[in-house]
Amino acid sequence: MTGRLVRARGQLSVLGGLNITEITRKISNIKAAPSYRRMDYQDAICTLNTLQTNASALEQVRRGRTQPQIQLQAMRSFLQRSGLTVEELDHLNIIHVTGTKGKGSTCAFTENILRTYGFRTGFYSSPHLVQVRERIRVNGCPIGKDLFTKYFWQVYNRLDKTKDVHDGSMPAYFRFLTILAFHVFLQEKVDVAIIEVGIGGAYDCTNIIRKPWVCGVSLLGIDHTSILGDTIEKIAWQKGGIFKPGVPAFIMKQTEGPMTVLQERAEEIGSSEVVKLGLAGQHQCSNASLALQLTHCWLQRHCSTGQKVAPVSGFSGLQKASVFEPSPQMLKGLAETEWLGRNQTLRRGTVTYFLDGAHTKCSMQACVGWFNEVAAQHEKNATGSVVRVLLFNATGERDCTAMLKMLVPCHFDVAVFCPNITDAIADCSADQQNFNVSVENMLTRCLDNQQSWRVLNGIEEAESEILIGGGVHLHRRAGRRGDSVVFPCILSALQWITQGRDPVVFDSSKHIMPVKTNVNAKAVPLKEAANVHVLITGSLHLVGGTLKHLIPALSA
Repeated sequence: MTGRLVRARGQLSVLGGLNITEITRKISNIKAAPSYRRMDYQDAICTLNTLQTNASALEQVRRGRTQPQIQLQAMRSFLQRSGLTVEELDHLNIIHVTGTKGKGSTCAFTENILRTYGFRTGFYSSPHLVQVRERIRVNGCPIGKDLFTKYFWQVYNRLDKTKDVHDGSMPAYFRFLTILAFHVFLQEKVDVAIIEVGIGGAYDCTNIIRKPWVCGVSLLGIDHTSILGDTIEKIAWQKGGIFKPGVPAFIMKQTEGPMTVLQERAEEIGSSEVVKLGLAGQHQCSNASLALQLTHCWLQRHCSTGQKVAPVSGFSGLQKASVFEPSPQMLKGLAETEWLGRNQTLRRGTVTYFLDGAHTKCSMQACVGWFNEVAAQHEKNATGSVVRVLLFNATGERDCTAMLKMLVPCHFDVAVFCPNITDAIADCSADQQNFNVSVENMLTRCLDNQQSWRVLNGIEEAESEILIGGGVHLHRRAGRRGDSVVFPCILSALQWITQGRDPVVFDSSKHIMPVKTNVNAKAVPLKEAANVHVLITGSLHLVGGTLKHLIPALSA
C-alpha cells in the first residue's frame, strides 16, 4: 500500500490525507490564550509567552533594524523600570561569552569548574530545551518553579505598572528573561554569573553589562545573517562588541578574516588583552580549552591569592594564551560537566538515541563527525542488524539543504521530518509554545526538507506529489537511502520510529493525533530489526521536545 502526500492547489496533506489546514486547526485549538486567575508557575509562563513577537511583527522588526543601538537604550530603560540599574550589575562578577558555535558548552564548562571550586554560580543561557527556567541556573540547577514564579511576578508587575507612562511598552521575551536573570542572580547572591550572549554581541540585550571580569569568543560561523550581516567579518564585528575597556578577552582560534576584525575591535574598544587559543582538535576540546582560560583569568582577578591582575589600559597586541597546569578542581569540573542535548547519547533497550542540537553548517559538520564515531562504536558492539534513522527539523533562516547534504554520507535507512511540536493533541506545556512562526509554516518547512532529502539521495519525484512511506525497506543499507516520512509532531514521529520498543515513548497516558501512515508493515521491518539508532538534530527545540518525552522528569 502506498501513502502519498499531494502538494497541489494549496492542499498539503501529511500521512494519509491529514492536511495542513486540519493540523493547524487542531493545534491552535489547544493553544488558546489562558485566563490568568492565579499567579502560579503555569500562569507565569503563559504571561511570559504574551511577550513573544508574532511571526509577522518579527519580520517587520528584522526589516527595520537600521538603528540597533536603540535596542540597548530600551534595555537600560526596561532594567531601570524593573528596579535595577546597570551599576548594580557590576556586582555580579560576570563572565560574558559570545560566538556562533560552542558558546553554550564553553559556558557550561566554565560554570561547572567554578562550582567545583566552591563558588555559588549563576548561569544564563538560551534556548531552553524543556522548561523556560532551565535558562536561569543557580549552582548548576534550573531555579525551582516557586522561585521562578516569585521573581517573575515581582519583575513583571513592576514593568506592567510603569508601561502606561512609557507608551505601553513591555520588553520582548528574551529581554525580559535577561532582566529576570539579573534579578535572580543578585537576589540569590551568586559569587559569579556566567552570561551567554543571545544573538551577536554589540547590540544583544546582555551587552548592557558594563564591567565583566573577562570575556570570551567561541568559534564563529555564518548564522542570523539578517541581523548580524552576511559575511563572517560582519558577524565578527558584532561579536567583538562585547569587549570592554581594560577587560581581558579570550578568543578561540579563528580564520584570518574574523580574527583580524576581532583584533581591530579590541584596539577600538581598548580591551586589555585579546588572546587566541591553539587549535585543539575536536570541538568540545576547544570549548573546554576556552573555558579553562576564562576560569583561570577570573580566578586570578577575583580571588585574594596575591595573584590579582589589574586592568591594563590600551591594547597590548594579539598574544598566545598563557600556559598553566589545570588544577584538580578544573579537571573534575570538566569531567562532570553535563549539557543536555549536545553530543548526548541515550540508550533505551534496543533503541539508542543520539541527540545534538546542531543548527548551523559549522555545528552540523561537528555533529556528523561525532555521530559517525560514536554510532560506529555502538554498531560494533550491537548484536544483530541495525537500522539508522534520522529525525530532523530546522527553523528560522537556516540553510536546511546544506545541513542535510552533510548528513547524507551517514547512510541513514530512513529520514523522518516533523515540526518542533511535542504533541499535536496534548501539548499543553506553555514552556514550549512558540508564537514566532505559524504551524502551517512549520509543516511546510518539513515538506520542503523532505523534498531536499530525496533530491540529495537521487530519488525522483512527480511534480505535484511526494511519496511517503510506500514500499520503504529499512534493512541496513538495503533500502533506498532517500526514503522519508513526515509527521505532524515529535511524539508521533518517535512512536513510529521506535515501534513499541521504548515503553516511555509508548506510555499509555500519551495520546497523539491519529495518523494513518498507509505504510505496509511487512515492508517496513523496524520491528524486526535488532537495533534502532536514531540521530535527532537540526534544532535545539526539536532535541528539547524529544527529551521531554524520553526523560519525563525534565518536565517535573
